[in-house]
Amino acid sequence: MTATAHRAATRRPSALRLGLHRAGIELRCFFRERDAVVFTFAMPAVILALLGAIFDGVYEGSDVTSAQYLAPSMIAAGIASTTFVNLGTGIAADRDDGTLRRLRGVPMPPSAYIVGKTLMALVVSIGETILLLAIAVLAFDLRLPTDPARWLTFGWVFLLGATACALLGIAASSLARSARSAGAVMNLPYLVLAFISGVFYTPVGHLPEPLVTIGSLFPLKWMAQGFRSVFLPDTILPQEVVPSWEHGRIALVLAAWCIGGMVLCLTTFRWRGRRTR
Repeated sequence: MTATAHRAATRRPSALRLGLHRAGIELRCFFRERDAVVFTFAMPAVILALLGAIFDGVYEGSDVTSAQYLAPSMIAAGIASTTFVNLGTGIAADRDDGTLRRLRGVPMPPSAYIVGKTLMALVVSIGETILLLAIAVLAFDLRLPTDPARWLTFGWVFLLGATACALLGIAASSLARSARSAGAVMNLPYLVLAFISGVFYTPVGHLPEPLVTIGSLFPLKWMAQGFRSVFLPDTILPQEVVPSWEHGRIALVLAAWCIGGMVLCLTTFRWRGRRTR
């Protein structure tokens, strides 16, 4: 064997290749847990169905109903739940049961593990989005756009928003001392952000100004606004905080959170739990 062939045979696979391989493993593990799959997809769907049935009326100057206004925001909340909450609790469980210690012994760089988890969350988020869209269309007559430009907007808002929430979930997983406490640690900030981002409050423009200011610092508000710009007509803009969809600002904030989330992941990620000596 030549020296070149020997180096090629002994060269470690790249972090991206390891991440893609890890994503496949994570997806198989996720779909084997049937109860986790059911509840992951069911919670945002049930909330959308219940709130959509409770909210009633049509906004002045537009033919958009309260349920139709809620639907795009709930899609954003469903993605945040699938990424931020589920990843945070899942990684805390991996850390608690020794899975991360075993992966560290492979060895696997943190970046490959992060890539694998993020890709898994993106795939699950696609399924969540399809389910919520189906409910909104069938139950609340949400009209799907026919303009390709709107679907392009949907694509980049989905990709940036889901990636940012996934990376923040991975970083926040280090806050939980154990798998038992992870659910509470992840769900509290998620629910608070959902309320101050206007997900459960319609229209968003009627939120108190201090809550609007705080919500604008985080990605969920901008992801929900981006989805509303895709599925709702411009006649609903008077109900927004400002009479513009602010696509440029949405892209800037979500991209900044993607970069910041990756930095947080790489600087705070731990293979061992706090209680492990």
